[in-house]
Amino acid sequence: MTQEILSTIVQNGWNLTAMEMSSEKIFVHFEQGRSSFENINTALKKISGVTDVIEVDLLPSEQKRKHLDALLSKLPDPLVDIDFEGRILVANTAAEIAFGIEKSTLIGREIAELIGVSINKILPSEETSFEVSCANKQYLMDITPVYSQNKTTGAVIVLRSPQRLGQQISSIDPKKGENIESMVGQCHKMKLIQQQTRRFAKLDLPVLVVGETGTGKELLARALHESGPRAKAPFLAINCATLAENLLESELFGYAPGAFTGAKQGGKPGLFELAENGTVFLDEIAEMSVYLQAKLLRFLQEFTFRRIGGTQEIKVNIRIVCATHKDLDKMMVEGNFRDDLFYRLNVLSLHLPALRERVEDIPALIKRFTLNASEQININCPEFSSSAIALLQKSSWPGNIRELQNVIFRTLALVDKSIIDHNDISFTSIKEEKENSVYKSTEITCLESALESYEKKLLQALYINFPSTRKLAQRLNVSNATISRKLNKYGIKLSPD
Repeated sequence: MTQEILSTIVQNGWNLTAMEMSSEKIFVHFEQGRSSFENINTALKKISGVTDVIEVDLLPSEQKRKHLDALLSKLPDPLVDIDFEGRILVANTAAEIAFGIEKSTLIGREIAELIGVSINKILPSEETSFEVSCANKQYLMDITPVYSQNKTTGAVIVLRSPQRLGQQISSIDPKKGENIESMVGQCHKMKLIQQQTRRFAKLDLPVLVVGETGTGKELLARALHESGPRAKAPFLAINCATLAENLLESELFGYAPGAFTGAKQGGKPGLFELAENGTVFLDEIAEMSVYLQAKLLRFLQEFTFRRIGGTQEIKVNIRIVCATHKDLDKMMVEGNFRDDLFYRLNVLSLHLPALRERVEDIPALIKRFTLNASEQININCPEFSSSAIALLQKSSWPGNIRELQNVIFRTLALVDKSIIDHNDISFTSIKEEKENSVYKSTEITCLESALESYEKKLLQALYINFPSTRKLAQRLNVSNATISRKLNKYGIKLSPD
């Protein structure tokens, strides 16, 4: 039948530009103006086996291409498909823009500027294998080879900006979406904090969050971000106390290709790049070295920096939120924290109260943590009796909200009951007295023994969140030698650092 159709086309002098076949259908495309559809319809229906002739707008391949172009145009990352010799076969709208073609020239016509162009003319050969610069913007290049019969026939190249990577990292954060409404608290202090947070969220200025360990400083920082104009951009957090100086520097500022031994071949963007238009949360800012304090101060002046080992000046648009549990005023007097950096960071400040200062919020926190723990353990959500709630309200909670959350989780993991009583609560791995009081003991005969009993229990309670002599000494504001002597006295073993 195909031969007969082709013969008819030749006999009538029609100019055939394309022909495609599929199951029970043959598609032909003629040059416009050479013949009317009525003439074509009449001639082709004379062929045996032709049941109908229908006029269509596009060939199947053209229709697929239109859908593919529409799909690719929705992708935010620049994407190009190249053949074995590096010539561009397909490019999406984002690629056209990234490679310098103005968006206004793309409206109302087929995009073709890049088709057939060698990729080497667009991405200079001196660029690294994994990082390129287009239209004064940095991209990380992802190359996926295309194979046919075990041979490479081309590749798909995707360019991802640090900002897009930051959005992807932020989007998979399990805590994303936590806002002011996520902050449990009805006491006067917490209501004031919530009001201030709503106001500060609208102001694009640095915020310093101060509060004891476990009071929810990161939650507050997230609430600032989620309630402000940067909510759709990345929120990236880092604890300055967990990394050595050189590692923290590379995490914040990134590094250029070959900056140091062991560096990734294509370099690495830092948090400041990844969080473009969003927020960077620097937890435990007091732990940052004086060297990095100076570098951070310089960055905050113009929000520009260079990667480690790099020469290009990078400018970003981000908001900085910092947090600490230490007394920065005292650290400035001692010369451990820069005055100028403090004043740069402390434009707006929020002070989170300790849990012992907001006892009336404990019942609501118990309810929240019980529900969360029940979902994780996969049990029916139990209730806490009034005596159990009263017992929890009497605790001093040196670990604050984090410690309360751990106690709730531990209790529900160990107790299988619909109603949790005060006798069921498991405070620590070392069983506390039911009244949660360090003073009740038949063995206490004088003030000295009472103080020693309190001291021992305090150290035992704190070692969970401060599991080294150095951290424990910092928490209690005493020397390492004093802590070591006390730990030896009471037989408590911690790591020296």
